[in-house]
Amino acid sequence: MTPSQAAERPSDDAAAPRFSIIVPAYGVEAYLRDCLDSVLGQSFRDFELIAVNDASPDACGVIMDEYAAVDPRVVAVQLTENVGLGRARNAGMARARGTYLLFLDSDDTMLPGSLAAIAQRLAETGDPELLVFDYARTHWDGRIAPNAKAKVLADSPRGAVGLADNPGLLDLLQVAWNKAYRRDFLDRWGFEYPVGYYEDTPWTYPVLVAAESIAVLPRICVHYRQRRQGSILHSTSRKHFDVFDQYDKVFAFLDAHPEFDRWRGPLFDRMITHFRVVERSPGRLPDEARAEFHAKHMRYAATLRPAGHTGPRATGGSSSRKAVAAKLPAPLRGAARRAYRVARRAKAAPRKLRKPLRTAVLAGYYRAQRMLPVQNDTAVFAAYWNTDYACNPAAVHQKLLELAPKVKTTWVLKPGARNTPPPGTNVVHPGSFGFWRAMARGKYFVNNVNFPTRVVKRPGQIHVQTHHGTPLKRMGVDLAEFPVAQGELDMKALMERVDRWDYSVSSNSFTTAVWDRAYPAGYRSLDYGYPRNDVLVKATEEDRRAAREKLGLAAGSTVVLYAPTHRDYQSVPQPLLDLEHLAAELGEGFTVLSRAHYFHLENPGGNGREAAAGIVDVSRHPSLEELFLAADCLLTDYSSLMFDYALLDRPVVIFANDWEVYRATRGTYFDIHVESPGHVVETEPELLDVFLSGRWSDADSAKLRTEFRRRFCEFDDGHAAERVVRKVFLNEENVPPVVLPPERPTPRTRG
Repeated sequence: MTPSQAAERPSDDAAAPRFSIIVPAYGVEAYLRDCLDSVLGQSFRDFELIAVNDASPDACGVIMDEYAAVDPRVVAVQLTENVGLGRARNAGMARARGTYLLFLDSDDTMLPGSLAAIAQRLAETGDPELLVFDYARTHWDGRIAPNAKAKVLADSPRGAVGLADNPGLLDLLQVAWNKAYRRDFLDRWGFEYPVGYYEDTPWTYPVLVAAESIAVLPRICVHYRQRRQGSILHSTSRKHFDVFDQYDKVFAFLDAHPEFDRWRGPLFDRMITHFRVVERSPGRLPDEARAEFHAKHMRYAATLRPAGHTGPRATGGSSSRKAVAAKLPAPLRGAARRAYRVARRAKAAPRKLRKPLRTAVLAGYYRAQRMLPVQNDTAVFAAYWNTDYACNPAAVHQKLLELAPKVKTTWVLKPGARNTPPPGTNVVHPGSFGFWRAMARGKYFVNNVNFPTRVVKRPGQIHVQTHHGTPLKRMGVDLAEFPVAQGELDMKALMERVDRWDYSVSSNSFTTAVWDRAYPAGYRSLDYGYPRNDVLVKATEEDRRAAREKLGLAAGSTVVLYAPTHRDYQSVPQPLLDLEHLAAELGEGFTVLSRAHYFHLENPGGNGREAAAGIVDVSRHPSLEELFLAADCLLTDYSSLMFDYALLDRPVVIFANDWEVYRATRGTYFDIHVESPGHVVETEPELLDVFLSGRWSDADSAKLRTEFRRRFCEFDDGHAAERVVRKVFLNEENVPPVVLPPERPTPRTRG
């Protein structure tokens, strides 16, 4: 659907809203709800919100329909083809009924009270054709920076005036969303958005020039999100040449309206400045296109300069640089041998010097290894900070051995791991010579956390981040608002590690959106499901019996797997449930399997005493999946295990006795009471009642987990590991699609 095909604007009537707020969206499901909520939560309520889905490949359209279904102020416009930001805004304008139009980008937010302040200022200034308000930039690490040109607004005339009385407005950022536009003014002039990059330029300048009455509101009304990566204006592309076409439109407007000739000089100056910004911004122009861009810059400067204009002149741009061929020294294998000799000598050094000397030797060895070629048939795996052969990386590794057995694999493991990889797999200890050799020479890297910050990603190396759960709790940069949970986490170092990712594996659309905002970087999401869950999807009744027999569980016993998560607010882990009392009250018909969080393996029982009757400590059991298969019910709190266990369609009980503390200190992405896989209780008497009454497995429990599974088990069909191997290691584009049973509709995929 193009703007010309959009539904015609409804006829004006007495019920027309004061404001029409137009929000176009493409690929921003991680931020869209925050944006829409910021508008719908305004104290001033006389508005309509027109959300335009520009054929987004993610859940933007679904989210818009959800909001439109529950709030009559929301109009969802679903475009059937991607038309770009400018034309998507035009489609929204075609539907607008408000006296004033406002635009809001779908990853930005409107501050509380902003609409009321805008409405009041418009009334005070006699409903001008244009109102310009202030904004602040919000950064991924939580910083908020004021508008650098805020003084222009602060020093503006108090009333509504034309641009001649407030020419400093031309110096403001060329954006649509810092203004309120009277609709009859836009209609009279026929203003609409063009296509291409920098589409705000031929909109902003003609609007400012043409408006006879412009008022100013020096109040921050919008938080402008600064994306670390993802902005098209910071992507390398020849599309940046569109800036020339956009200024053609600006000066064509002046040609058509000679009454505005006085603005040719100021707009020429703005054009030259804009060209310089594009030309000098690192990463915008392809290297081979820089000379061409500069030549075109010079032509425009010569052609469009007004007669007698004394403003800034185009120059040769940044000083020419001689091409210097970077000649690396030939790979010297002797460097490695020398490093080994130095390491042996280090053993004779005084004890206090051994560690720094070894560190220096390893660093030199790593640099030497990076001078050698990447080995294209090698893959390096790790999981849980090198503590175990487990989780998604282990599942991918096993499938890789099946589908691409010629790939040489290495696992990074600390001594004493619960599991070990199959025979034939090279194992190295973290920080060893073998480790640094693997990091320097490997082609593929798979981890469910991050490799050390000191790792240098070489050209041609590929990193796959599998993660280790669906996030209920806040993650990544979203922890900036929760200092207790953030602790000593260095956000800058974290993002340096995230920037190494080429792929991020996801098990559902919700998780994909969370990773987009929690780890803002340029990786590609593989919406394939979690490889570790393949075994759960394919499990049979025989697998269940075998798991129970391996654990020595009685055939008729009801098995409850208790698996709590870690608490950031506890400096020393403390039990939040009296497990011995629970087991005693449940009686002989029940067996409780106690699984401590992997952070707490030094105190697995959680209570400092030997396991009591009816309790089996399975904290060090090598297979979490076997525990899932053996259990009749999962008892947890906020652990991500609930999302995996839901695949078995067995009851889940949530013990949320510290929910408010946990939510305040860690932060969560949703309320477990609202979106739960089963009954939620907050006290131990309630917990006992759920089990003793049989409600733990009643019809309500089944209904809750069915809805939970539909949302959070969206991509898990038993073939996730195969898809990862075929895409990443075998470089296949047409990987097998996700095919789910009828109770879980086939999802939308982006991978």
